[in-house]
Amino acid sequence: MKQPIGSYPHVLVRDDGRAVVSQAGSVLLVETVRKIGFDQAISAALTPWRRPRAVHDPGKMLVDLALAVALGGDCLADVGMLRAEPGVFGPVASDPTVSRLIGTLAASGEKALTAIRAARSEVRKRVWELAGERAPDVGGQVTVDLDGVLVVAHSDKQDAAPTWKKTYGHHPLMGFVDHGPGGTGEPVAAHLRPGNAGSNTAADHITVARLALAQLPKKYRRGRRTLIRCDSAGGTHEFVAWLAQRGRWLSCSVGMVITEAIHEHVLKIPASAWTPAVESDGEVRGGAWVAELTGDLLDGWPQDIRLIVRKERPHPGAQLRITDADGMRITCFATNTLNQPIAGLELRHRLRARAEDRIRAARATGLRNLPLHDTAQNGIWLEIVQIALDLLAWMPMLALTGQTRLWEPRRLRLRLFSAAGQLVTTGRRLLLRLARHWPWTREITEALERLAPLPTPG
Repeated sequence: MKQPIGSYPHVLVRDDGRAVVSQAGSVLLVETVRKIGFDQAISAALTPWRRPRAVHDPGKMLVDLALAVALGGDCLADVGMLRAEPGVFGPVASDPTVSRLIGTLAASGEKALTAIRAARSEVRKRVWELAGERAPDVGGQVTVDLDGVLVVAHSDKQDAAPTWKKTYGHHPLMGFVDHGPGGTGEPVAAHLRPGNAGSNTAADHITVARLALAQLPKKYRRGRRTLIRCDSAGGTHEFVAWLAQRGRWLSCSVGMVITEAIHEHVLKIPASAWTPAVESDGEVRGGAWVAELTGDLLDGWPQDIRLIVRKERPHPGAQLRITDADGMRITCFATNTLNQPIAGLELRHRLRARAEDRIRAARATGLRNLPLHDTAQNGIWLEIVQIALDLLAWMPMLALTGQTRLWEPRRLRLRLFSAAGQLVTTGRRLLLRLARHWPWTREITEALERLAPLPTPG
């Protein structure tokens, strides 16, 4: 008996396959676009940029780019993988046509960005309504996390500069709506900045907060039901005052830099004033305590601002900082939420760390680098990345359940979108047959069944 050589079977390859569809699972994203009416909304918004005799619609081209990025693309030319599957994605514009559109939109400056953002805001409101109990505002409050992202540039690009981490590139500031423990999150703001932009720039935080609020349904654009969270980069008097301004009245949970004055007050806190910190399940967090600071530290801050400090035993191997005290890691944040236990407020602020997951997903979805040279063009690319991230958040919100809704972009691509299929025509209808042996085919078909009953706009 002849023994096999090697660990893998020897497969003969031919290039004569017919009606085979790669990335067949991406039909989930296409169906999501159709059900939420995103293609219609973006097409209407970009009507001023459509030439009279144009074959391809600007809105369709922009959605095609976002789909390519959602599937793992990181440059304009990656829209070619959609062009290769017209049975699933329809007619897709050529690379030169796509490039010209980006140049045209970039030349329009804020006018084009405003149109794209308005379409996203309109569709976001519809998606949240369709999601019902799975929407991020189901508890009556919306949480927006602000955080900076370092995007390294490997070639000379407009506004690229040295960053505070000794790299070279850009430093956009972004905002994400937190979906809570049962979901992921969706982007609501992105402000492109040079690499040397300051972390504590209040004007930039106000700009991003404005962009984020404009993306929310109208009832959440002011009032305590909207919580703005950020790290110590947003801990400035100007930004906190803007959040708490009369008529805006937003809730805030903002990290603070441990100054010498705060450090001195922490050392004076009696042992009886410290309260054990808690975990999400309500259990006590071992080795961590919280306390509230009062007195002259609040001078100059808006009314109702509370300063809450936490001390915690550092993890093994962690280096203590000069601002730490008595061998404990010290952190502090400011909030204007009253009549709630400080342990619960500290837990709420600590959950801001989920923004790091959103940033990781953004890096894996077109934000690993900015592929274009001009800042205006990269600003359009940043909007495309946000649309891709929106689709990767909205599709699970509407169609997936349980742990599958928590899957990040890389896992969605490997398990769902990369499924193979066969496209056949029967009764004047296109039928996509997914591979039966694929372990996650059932997740795809069940997700499509959940999307099917949703009303199609228009």
